[in-house]
Amino acid sequence: MLQDIERYLACPHCAQQLALDGRTLRCPAGHSFDQAKQGYVSLLAGDAHTGTGDTAAMVAARGDFLTAGHYRPIAEALATAAGPTDGLVVDLGAGTGYYLAHVLEQVQGVGAALDISKYALRRAAKAHLRIGAVVCDAWRPLPLQDACADLVLNVFAPRNGPEIRRVLRPGGRLLLVSPTSRHLRELVAALGLLSVDEEKERRIDEKLSPWLDRTDRVEVEFRLSLSRADAAAVVAMGPNAWHTDPDALTAALAELPEPVEVTGSVQVTTYR
Repeated sequence: MLQDIERYLACPHCAQQLALDGRTLRCPAGHSFDQAKQGYVSLLAGDAHTGTGDTAAMVAARGDFLTAGHYRPIAEALATAAGPTDGLVVDLGAGTGYYLAHVLEQVQGVGAALDISKYALRRAAKAHLRIGAVVCDAWRPLPLQDACADLVLNVFAPRNGPEIRRVLRPGGRLLLVSPTSRHLRELVAALGLLSVDEEKERRIDEKLSPWLDRTDRVEVEFRLSLSRADAAAVVAMGPNAWHTDPDALTAALAELPEPVEVTGSVQVTTYR
């Protein structure tokens, strides 16, 4: 709930601390932000655009796929890597809040779900009692106080190194999940999906190295047994949704065996 994270929030216009007044967040300079009836609050700057956010259809597909437990090994790996904390856990690019909720089940802290999609945050706000959901742009200054977070999660999401460094307390950690070149490889070949660059981990390290030090990296690989509907959801819930011809996808899905055996393969990297 927003009450759990209000002391960590910062006004997107003047960076002063926000406080709840009923269902409205206010700062000393007089800026105010109303909580939506679905539980989230938008702290986007006035000139921000949400066109890159996940659509309602993408969020629905992701919700169905994650609820079915297909990516539970990733959630469990994050919860294990999180370790004990009673402070703030920030999920940057939180989506539906699935991964943040799993981590909060293992720790005593509170969670801030940050995403640019209001459709995703409608779900994230209800994913766990200790989650506060905030609409913001990952590429702009985050609406959070300096050095307020014990832990930042980043799962298949944009990575803003300077801002992650700013909001982490001294000794705080970033847990970053990125796909390997083997992730969903059977679907990539069969459905003509976007492939993952084999140099992805190196490029991520290089971009984050001015701000954070890598301390650990664990590979998580698992098998998925998917129906054609599950395979369609994988396409619909991520970047492939913007790059796939619907008719060609329908034809390719019809050619898949059922179930189709698919590789899940990610890196869980810790930065400090």
